[in-house]
Amino acid sequence: MKNIFKHIVVYILTCEAKILLRRHKPMIIAVTGSVGKTSMKDAIYSILKKQYAARKSDKSFNSDIGVPLAVLGLPNAWNNPILWLKNIIDGFFIALFSREYPTHLVLETGVDRPGDMKKLTAWLKPNMVVITRFPDVPAHVEFFSTPEAVVAEKMILVDALQPDGIVIYNHDDVAIQLQMENVRQQTIGYGRELSTQYKATADEVIYHDDVPMGMTFMLEHVGETAQVRVMGSVGLPLVYVYTGAVAVAVECGVPLNDAVDALSAHVPPAGRMRILKGLKGTIIIDDTYNASPVAVEQALMTLKEMKHAKRKIAVLGDMLELGRYSATAHERIGELAAGTIDALFTVGIRSRKIAETALEFGLDESVIFQYEDVAKAGKELQLYLEPGDVVLVKASQGVRAERVVEEVMAEPEYAADLLVRQDTAWSNR
Repeated sequence: MKNIFKHIVVYILTCEAKILLRRHKPMIIAVTGSVGKTSMKDAIYSILKKQYAARKSDKSFNSDIGVPLAVLGLPNAWNNPILWLKNIIDGFFIALFSREYPTHLVLETGVDRPGDMKKLTAWLKPNMVVITRFPDVPAHVEFFSTPEAVVAEKMILVDALQPDGIVIYNHDDVAIQLQMENVRQQTIGYGRELSTQYKATADEVIYHDDVPMGMTFMLEHVGETAQVRVMGSVGLPLVYVYTGAVAVAVECGVPLNDAVDALSAHVPPAGRMRILKGLKGTIIIDDTYNASPVAVEQALMTLKEMKHAKRKIAVLGDMLELGRYSATAHERIGELAAGTIDALFTVGIRSRKIAETALEFGLDESVIFQYEDVAKAGKELQLYLEPGDVVLVKASQGVRAERVVEEVMAEPEYAADLLVRQDTAWSNR
C-alpha cells in the first residue's frame, strides 16, 4: 500500500511539474555525476541568485520525487500522508495559477537503479547539463551490472538536452572526456590539470593563526584571470566545484569577476568538507554527508596536506551501496590511510576492512580503533583528542557519522545549523 501511494504521489507531482515548466519555461541547469553534485548545485545557485530569480533543489532532492518537489518549490513530507496530500493540492494551484516563477532552475539529478534517469528525462529537458565526475567505482553502483552502466545511465541526461543546450564538464576526468566525443551540443570544460576553457591554478588552503579557514585559487578564462576565495571548507574537489560553478554562471551571462565576487559569500553545504571548531582546541573536517571511494580518497589527501596539525585523525565509516566492489574499495582506503594519518577510528562492519588493511600497511595497532556504534566512537574520540589535532569524519549517510561530529564539536548547541540530517525526520531514525 505504501509503494502504491508513493507511485500515485510521484505521478501527480510529476504531471504538475511538467505543466509548470511548460507555462513558465525557465532555464533548467541539471547537475549530474557521481561526486560533488550537491556542492556544485549550491555553488551555482550562490552565484546566479545575485543576478537572476533563481531556485535550487533543496538539500539533495535528486530523485523521482525530489526533482518534481524542487520544480514546484514544495517540501519533502517524508512519511506524513496528510502533508503529501497538501503538497498535491498546493502543486495543483502552483502549476495552473502561479504568476511568478524563477528564471533559472538549478536541479540536482541522481540515479539509484537502472531506468531512473530515463524516467526523469521523459519530462525534464534541460538547457544546460553539468557533469562533475565519473570515478572508477561510483556511489550507487550496487544495482548496476558495471560502473560503466552507471555512467551510461547518467549520460541519458545529456541525451535529453535541448538542441541548443550546453554541457559543462570536468575536463580532467578521462571517463567524461570519452563521453563528450559523442555529444552533438556545445561542450565546455573546466579543470585544474589540463588546458581547457575554465582552468584553476595555484590553489591553496587559507590559514589564520595556523587554523585552516578556507581556500583560494586563480581562475583563468579566455585571457581573463580572477582570484577565487571561499571560506568555510577545504579540499581539491571543491576547486573543481567552484571552477565549474563559475563556468556555468559565465555561460549564463554573468561576468567573470561578478561570478567570483558572488562566490566569495558562498556558504558551503553542511557535511561537505566543512571546517568546524572541535573540543580541546581541535579542528574538525566534517565530510559526513555521504561517502564513495573516490570521495574518501580525496578527503584523506586533503587531510594529508593539512599544515600545522599535531596529529591527523580519520574517523571513517562504512561506504554503502557498492555491491561486489565493497571489500576491495574498503581495502584500498585502508592502504591509503596507512600512509596518511596518525590515528584511525572506523565505524561499521564493512569498515573493518579499512582497519585491517591499514594495519597490514604499517599503521600501528595502538592507534587503530574499531566501533559498531557511532555514539561510542564519538565519546571515545572525545577522550582521545589533544589540542592541535585535525580530525576528518566521513562515512555513508546510513552510518550517521554526523553524530560523531556532534560529540566532539566545540559548539554542539549549533548542531542544527552546522550539521547534516538534523531535521525531525532524521532525528527519529
